[in-house]
Amino acid sequence: MDSPDLIDRRGFLAAQGLALVGATVPWEAANAAPPALDIIDCHTHFYDPARPQGVPWPTEGTSLYRSVLPKHLKALPQFRPVTGTVIVEASSWVEDNAWLLELAQEDPFIVGIVGHLNPGDSDFSANLRRFAANRLFRGIRVSADLLREMLLRGQLEDFKLMADLDLSLDINGRDSAGLAADLAKKLPPLRIVLNHLGSTEVAPEGPATAWRRGLEAAALYPNIFIKISALLECAMKDGRQPPADPTFYRPYIDVIWNAFGDDRVIYGSDWPVSEKASDYVTQQRLALEYAFEKGDAATRKFCSLNAKHAYKWIERSRRRDRA
Repeated sequence: MDSPDLIDRRGFLAAQGLALVGATVPWEAANAAPPALDIIDCHTHFYDPARPQGVPWPTEGTSLYRSVLPKHLKALPQFRPVTGTVIVEASSWVEDNAWLLELAQEDPFIVGIVGHLNPGDSDFSANLRRFAANRLFRGIRVSADLLREMLLRGQLEDFKLMADLDLSLDINGRDSAGLAADLAKKLPPLRIVLNHLGSTEVAPEGPATAWRRGLEAAALYPNIFIKISALLECAMKDGRQPPADPTFYRPYIDVIWNAFGDDRVIYGSDWPVSEKASDYVTQQRLALEYAFEKGDAATRKFCSLNAKHAYKWIERSRRRDRA
């Protein structure tokens, strides 16, 4: 019998009756039996404008202004069935962290929540402790601008509290890799996750030298991880239609994978925001096909195990996610 840490990809494909390229299946149908590959989408946003209080984001009248809940992600055609998700909170309302925790309590598909709190706020410590009392609350996300300001001021107490509570920090925005390296040098125990390729434009001319060097510097710190998320969105600058050709993205993923290796690269989608660039199948296929080339062990790590180390997401007893 194969080791549980490995997958027989050819056997999996045959069992599922899928071709390697272009296969799509609704989540519910694909999960009629436990899938061989656990896939945790580590960057989704859920919200509901139909709530009495509404939502602060997204803006009314946009395509994103609708109820977006776990059932809607599960109903999407997928290249490979997603077995769970880590939500990244986009709302600026503190109590929306509690709303997500309530949502997660009802659905074991949600294995973790990256909340939205602002380090430096007077009530940060109290709110962080309150939400961290729920094991599904796995960390927070901050903007690169806020982190830059706090590093300049030497205000690291709130980040130290996060490390003490065994939480992670997501960072999104310009120069995020360099800022992550600065923070990791000062606070080695804190687990840090760079969002959206480390915040870069994916352009026809290829990776920028400054971005590559920033990632290479960040990768020197073992507690820094990176998400291959918003892949096609990063190629949309100036109204450009993002291509579905994997060779367009390969130079960027090569830089990431070469810097961070098999153990610190994480799968995420940025759904439903990712819809403005492409459908879920396309963005998932581009990421997974690259991982497949790295082999079965690397694919498992990319799809779930690296995120388990970065976020310490929670196994839910009713998830149908095991081979």
